[in-house]
Amino acid sequence: MATQHFVGFLAWGAATRRGRAGATWQACLCRVLVFYSSYPRQRGISASYDWNTFEKLLIANRGEIACRVIAIHSDVDANAVHVKMADEAVCVGPAPTSKSYLNMDAIMEVIKKTRAQAVHPGYGFLSENKEFARRLASEGVTFIGPDTHAIQAMGDKIESKLLAKNAKVNTIPGFDGVVKDADEAVRIAREIGYPVMIKASAGGGGKGMRIAWDDEETREGFRFSSQEAASSFGDDRLLIEKFIDNPRHIEIQVCGDKHGNALWLNERECSIQRRNQKVVEEAPSTFLDPETRRAMGEQAVALAKAVKYSSAGTVEFLVDSSKNFYFLEMNTRLQVEHPVTECITGLDLVQEMIRVAKGYPLRHKQADIPINGWAVECRVYAEDPYKSFGLPSIGKLSQYQEPLHVPSVRVDSGIQQGSDISIYYDPMISKLITYGSNRAEALKRMEEALDNYVIRGVAHNISLLREVIIHPRFVQGDISTKFLPEIYPDGFKGLFHLGIFLIFLERIPVAKSKRSTWELSVRLGDGIYPVAVSKDGSSFSVEVDGMKLNVTSEWNLASPLLSVTIDGTQRTIQYKLQILTKVAAELSKYMPEKAAEDTSSILRSPMPGAVVAVSVKPGDTVSEGQEICVIEAMKMQNSMTAAKTGKVSYLGSLKTICNLSNRIEFKKEKGRILVVKELILIVLSLSK
Repeated sequence: MATQHFVGFLAWGAATRRGRAGATWQACLCRVLVFYSSYPRQRGISASYDWNTFEKLLIANRGEIACRVIAIHSDVDANAVHVKMADEAVCVGPAPTSKSYLNMDAIMEVIKKTRAQAVHPGYGFLSENKEFARRLASEGVTFIGPDTHAIQAMGDKIESKLLAKNAKVNTIPGFDGVVKDADEAVRIAREIGYPVMIKASAGGGGKGMRIAWDDEETREGFRFSSQEAASSFGDDRLLIEKFIDNPRHIEIQVCGDKHGNALWLNERECSIQRRNQKVVEEAPSTFLDPETRRAMGEQAVALAKAVKYSSAGTVEFLVDSSKNFYFLEMNTRLQVEHPVTECITGLDLVQEMIRVAKGYPLRHKQADIPINGWAVECRVYAEDPYKSFGLPSIGKLSQYQEPLHVPSVRVDSGIQQGSDISIYYDPMISKLITYGSNRAEALKRMEEALDNYVIRGVAHNISLLREVIIHPRFVQGDISTKFLPEIYPDGFKGLFHLGIFLIFLERIPVAKSKRSTWELSVRLGDGIYPVAVSKDGSSFSVEVDGMKLNVTSEWNLASPLLSVTIDGTQRTIQYKLQILTKVAAELSKYMPEKAAEDTSSILRSPMPGAVVAVSVKPGDTVSEGQEICVIEAMKMQNSMTAAKTGKVSYLGSLKTICNLSNRIEFKKEKGRILVVKELILIVLSLSK
């Protein structure tokens, strides 16, 4: 085979960096798949790498998907993992996506400069942009994905819905055209009947989507959805359809070639979501029976064949409690959650995409596609799960340790210790995947992997992920897209586990103390929990809430993880708590409480981001609930409203740079106000 070379790619020796499941690690077809094909391969279809492919491939993306396939970079990503792994890495512009990862002119120039023969777009950014695919084709560069016709047909939700109807695919009732303005959106919503879903015609990933329950929410949803769609996909067109309440979100992976062949590669259950974005996925689904699975798969393939689809793609469905399913959209790219399909089928989807792009036919028949075992994926985000199930968090990863020692674990990530999580891109840290011979085994390994995942320096959602996968309803498979708000109607608060008080050993030298009993209190969040501890040799008896546990450990306090055995069961613990003696706990109630700040007269951003619109000026009178400004953070837009009626007396100066104790800092960049430092941004003060 000829020597392979890839722009933004890694060397042969890097194949063993991540994700070991104890299964066979295949030699790769070329340098493009040295790392990316080396995923935990379970029983199923064996890979083959005895075919010629491209000599140089550019991956037009960043983060973990760039490390899955590698890549160009923006200046803020100059020290990112995908850049360090690359054979060649070329900067395409500054941090804002419109000037870098969405900058077609700059990327086309890189392609010419590096003489790349093909481009893999990853997901997001330009992955579903027909103009990008067309420009590549005009330059004789292969786009590793479907052709422009399929991207146009399936990437446009309006056109794809019409095509789905013609292909006899079940569809959701709605308006089959482009919504012109907010007034028309209200009229259409009334005709369809509330609730409705307003969503971007282009793109996906939960961007540009709003649920509206009345006229006011429709107007607001139209504005924000169109702005997010324009920002994320460069296309602000919207459609409106009936919102199916309390459904499951189940998708079918398909793969087609340029010879008219297409396969469905089973389903993925993606119902655990927040803000219309998936959080936990698994394959297969607990809900589908073989007949429903086959019907969904056959409709997905019928749609793929209707547009002569030639690559990996995903047809998404909403499924109601009676197993009726409705076409939602088709993503003409590699999905974030593709690893769970790879685990249960043994197929390497990136390899299949490259083979198809090179002109090879699919090597398998539908009868060859297995379901072997079970796979679960958790999306680990730099988000605070206690705020709306996850508001973005920025900062530097001061400590980072992936749980690769846990059996059958795969971690797809694009960061490392010392990496920065910025306001400019999606807050995903990694995708954590576990595999088992059955669902119970896969979930048990996921619980262990989450317990052993060390992330310091930014807020993260591991506590939420862990609570989800051990919740009785999830374990039973009783889920829907409303799972999170139903289980946590007042928001996620976290739970006090009977073992978490053991972290007091990090604060109080109980293990080496000559005492044999202690009365302590654990402060976790707003709660204080009394704990009685007694020592018997090398073990401890711990009583909390009337329950007694026997605990032993080697007490390695130098490790960020505390490995303990509780009533004979080994557990790994890492929690941040405040431990008080009984006396200190009793005295703490006499400590004066810090008076809560009256924030009704000021406006603060709950997250770092860019101020993309300011709707008021000093001297304006505003009403309670009136929009003051719009904050864009990690590709999502959020309306900031006044907490009470008043007059705007002050608007943060664009040139103001306050010290960090005031937690405010601004700078002006071509009309956009960027929050440079801290999470709190005061942009308004109200006077009567």
